[in-house]
Amino acid sequence: MPEWLVYTLVSILVCVLVVAAIVLRHRRVAVDEDTSETPDVLEYMVMMVGVVYAIVLGLAIAGVWEARGAAEDTVQREAQALYEIDQRLDVYPAAFHTQVQQHINDYARHAVGTEWPAMEKDAPVDGTGAALLRRIRSDIAHHAPSDELQAQAYQPLLDQVAAADDARHQRLDSAGTTLPGAVWFGLVAGAVITLGLLYTLQIRRSTRELMLATAFSALVVFLLFLVWSFDAPFGHSGTDSAQPLSELLTTAV
Repeated sequence: MPEWLVYTLVSILVCVLVVAAIVLRHRRVAVDEDTSETPDVLEYMVMMVGVVYAIVLGLAIAGVWEARGAAEDTVQREAQALYEIDQRLDVYPAAFHTQVQQHINDYARHAVGTEWPAMEKDAPVDGTGAALLRRIRSDIAHHAPSDELQAQAYQPLLDQVAAADDARHQRLDSAGTTLPGAVWFGLVAGAVITLGLLYTLQIRRSTRELMLATAFSALVVFLLFLVWSFDAPFGHSGTDSAQPLSELLTTAV
């Protein structure tokens, strides 16, 4: 299910529940209950809970945002290292260049087509990708330079293979969710408590108050959806985060 559809359905459901609860509460209010004022202690509690929850939610958003940015940088470094290998092979014979280029394409195709779906599901990744990368290293390491230009490019090529290998390990280590279950429990429980405090403010059924309650509920849902969306560094669906590696295949074609 697309992420935008998940957000839309959850937002509609939460807003409908909040408005329905407010309307039902207003219908069941006692005749002699004074709904014109809210005790000062309740206003203070609502304010404190809202501030604390906003701080926690902000820290969660900052944490998952930083993790997503680090994951994107890792993929970019991996793709850049492979691209540099392809470009530096220009000083080698065309047949050898084509051979290594094909092995780079095989590695990128496996990473995008096989490893990415596994990372999105937080499933284990087999050693095929590592074997394909070792094949690229073996191609370069066992090809003796035949002139000065190839000798100058030899060690930098091996360094780029090592950089790609290091980036790959960091990418696999970054797979899965960023926030632990305890944090998610706190975020969801805090959202329920924060929205539940709307009923302590003696809110009525006026259009203005219902619109404010709906907007506030939609905002809380949106922020939680934002955390959920960025909680997976490589996304929940699709291979958009694999674009740098996909561009290697496009360039090769």
